[in-house]
Amino acid sequence: MNATGPEFGFGVYFHWPYCTRICPYCDFNVYAAKDRDKEPLVAAMIADLEAQRRRLPDHPKVDSVFFGGGTPSLLSPAQIALILDKVNDTFGIAIGAEITLEANPNDVLRSNPKSWAEAGINRLSLGIQSLKDEALKFLGRDHNSTQAYRAIDAAQTVFDNHSLDLIYARPGQQLKDWEAELTETLALGAPHLSLYELTIEARTAFGHRAARGELVPMDDDEQADLYELTQAVCEAAGLPAYEVSNHARAPEFESRHNHIYWASGDWLGIGPGAHGRLTIEDNRLATESPRRPADYELNQKPAETPLSRTDTAREFVPMALRPVNGLDLNRFECVAGTSPAPSILEDLVSNDLAVIADKRLVLTMAGRLMADHIAALLLPHE
Repeated sequence: MNATGPEFGFGVYFHWPYCTRICPYCDFNVYAAKDRDKEPLVAAMIADLEAQRRRLPDHPKVDSVFFGGGTPSLLSPAQIALILDKVNDTFGIAIGAEITLEANPNDVLRSNPKSWAEAGINRLSLGIQSLKDEALKFLGRDHNSTQAYRAIDAAQTVFDNHSLDLIYARPGQQLKDWEAELTETLALGAPHLSLYELTIEARTAFGHRAARGELVPMDDDEQADLYELTQAVCEAAGLPAYEVSNHARAPEFESRHNHIYWASGDWLGIGPGAHGRLTIEDNRLATESPRRPADYELNQKPAETPLSRTDTAREFVPMALRPVNGLDLNRFECVAGTSPAPSILEDLVSNDLAVIADKRLVLTMAGRLMADHIAALLLPHE
C-alpha cells in the first residue's frame, strides 16, 4: 500500500470564485460576482471533470464533494445538481458520500435550503463569522446578526449535518466577550463548528491597512489565550476539537472532506485557481488550475508539478499533526524514508508537547500551539 493517495480518501473540490462582496480578510482566489453569466464557467468545470476522468481511469468512486469559494451558494440548485450528476457519471459518487456546500447567510435566506438538499447537498457549511453586528461590520460581511440567526434556523430545518464558521482573535477582542459569543453559538445546537483565528495576509485589504498602521493584529500570547479558552468552552459543551480548528459533537459530523487533506489522500481541484493532489502511477502530483476565470474557461488543463519524496513529506507531516489522532509514525517512515530523530521525540514528550502511543505522535494543547515548529523539527533535512 502507498503511504499517500486515494487509499486515504478521494474527493473533488469545486472552486466557485465569485462573491457578492469580497471580504477584507480573504486571501482566496475570488472576484466580484456582478451580473456575470454563470453558465460558461459551469460548462468549463464539467469539461475539466471529464478530462480528469480520462487521466485517472483507476481512481475509485468519490468519497466527498466540496463546493467552496468564493461563494458557491450563488450557484442555482439546478447548476449544483448538474455538476453532481457529472461527478456521478464520470467517477461515481460512493454510497454515503459527504457532499458539502459553503453558503453565506443571505444566500440561505434568498434561496430555499430544501432545493439544495434535493440537488444532492447533504452537508451545509454556513459562513456566519460572528454573531455580533460590530464584528460583522469590521469583517466586511454583507449580513447582520439577525440575518445570521434566521439563516441558521432555516438551515437547521433541512440539514442535520451542518457547520458554522466563526472568526475570532479579532483586534481588541476580550476573553470574556469571545466566551460569551462562543457560548451563544454553541447554544444554537450545530453539530460542527469551524473556529478560525483571524489571519492578516499581506495581499488583502486588511493586510494593506496593517501595513499603513491602521490595523494592529492581536499578538501571539493573546491569541494563545483565546485558543485555549476556545478548546475548554467547546469541550465542556460537548463539541471537543477533533482537529486544530474544528469541533464536532460526534465522529459522524466531522468533515470527511477535510480528513482527506489531513490524511494526504487524493483530490481533484476543479475551478479557477483550484489546487489538487493526485497519484498517477505511484507519482504524487500537485495541480493548480488557471487562476483567472476567463483563462480557465478557455483552457481548464491544470499545471502539474511532480512532488519529490521530500516535497511529499513536507506536506504530509504538518497536515497529519492537525487531527487529534495524530501522526502515524509508520506512515511517516514510508513517506519520508526515515524515522524522526529519537532525541526530538523524547524532547517533545518530556516538554509535554506530545504523547506517543501505538506508534502515533499526538500533540497536546501546548503542542498544537506550536504545530508548525514541531513539524519543522520532525522533517528530515536535505
